[in-house]
Amino acid sequence: MSVNKVILVGNLGRDPEVRATPSGQSVCTFSLATTDRFTDRTGQQRDLTEWHNVVVWGKQADNCGQYLKKGRQVYIEGRLTTRQYEAKDGTGKRYRTEVVAQRVQFLGGRPASGFDDGVADFNSSPDTPPPMDDEDIPF
Repeated sequence: MSVNKVILVGNLGRDPEVRATPSGQSVCTFSLATTDRFTDRTGQQRDLTEWHNVVVWGKQADNCGQYLKKGRQVYIEGRLTTRQYEAKDGTGKRYRTEVVAQRVQFLGGRPASGFDDGVADFNSSPDTPPPMDDEDIPF
């Protein structure tokens, strides 16, 4: 048995981008920052920020594009995946590790966001999207 489960709470590093596959399915991508605070050997408080690439499919993708903005806090449940693609400049293969979100929950926003600080949960079916060819990926 194996488990591939990711749970993240962090802030969007940029506004989400929503696109559609050639078959019409919505896909949303954004970066999410998680920060770990610790005390170093000298007693100084340090922050270590990790950046995560997040991909959301279907109705949740549409909701993310409509309601999320840079800086907004969000809870993500999903799975890790790594995809391979050819570099546009022809220099070889590249790899990108992403969190494919199966659940997205909007948390309190930043004061400048102009968005209600309440919690909104736009969890649709946690089913995984259908298999795709590289041509289906819009980015």
